[in-house]
Amino acid sequence: MKTLVYLCFGLFILSSCNNDDESNTQTSEIIGDWKLIEVYIDPGDGSGTFQAVESDKTITFFNDGTVTSTGDLCSMFVAGGNASSGTYSEVDSVITPNDCQESIPNWNYSFVIEGNSLMLYYPCIEACVEKYSKQ
Repeated sequence: MKTLVYLCFGLFILSSCNNDDESNTQTSEIIGDWKLIEVYIDPGDGSGTFQAVESDKTITFFNDGTVTSTGDLCSMFVAGGNASSGTYSEVDSVITPNDCQESIPNWNYSFVIEGNSLMLYYPCIEACVEKYSKQ
């Protein structure tokens, strides 16, 4: 009988334990600052490669689904200085910039996170990608 009581008590203790602490401390890997480090431009024949760039362009992702940049989110420019903003969806892996020029529609730009790198894909006839590093 004692063994049964100890067994029931042990099962009660184990079943009351949960792993909520882990889920409460997790944050999305995209949140924070990302600095532009490389660009990929393909001439149209698949021979393109990533090239290192000197740039002060950064993208900052916030918990509320907004994103800001020190450069233009609507087009692929290495230089910062033309601040812009928008929203993002981790579920769909897209950034939607605000206030693009009339000649550039508000596209949904797809992104992929690979380790400490974020690849931002622009709608080009050939491949156009900006690579950012987590800061």
